[in-house]
Amino acid sequence: MDQSISNAHGITPPPELVQQWWEESNHWQYTGSEAEDYVVSMAAQWGADQELEACCHYFARDLRESLALELRAARRPKPMSLKKRALEAMHRNWNPHNNDDFATIARALEQLDD
Repeated sequence: MDQSISNAHGITPPPELVQQWWEESNHWQYTGSEAEDYVVSMAAQWGADQELEACCHYFARDLRESLALELRAARRPKPMSLKKRALEAMHRNWNPHNNDDFATIARALEQLDD
């Protein structure tokens, strides 16, 4: 495929970045199809991120900044904090026979920053 056509919308990663991903796959000791899967996955994520940023730029420029922020937050949500995951795990594993222990753990977790 003609390089100018494949990168018309800026979603083909630069060769240096692809090389970095191959090196990372070696660092993780991926071989064969595992290494290919890693590089393909990273390239797909990179392309999706480029497209999202282009959409957010369009919204911020031509519509309203808050819409761009809402779109980015909806499409790339931040991972749940360790505190929140711990609280959810605690609630999933709640045992009525250890209610005092669970209450103590919950109070300690609630005092932590996210």
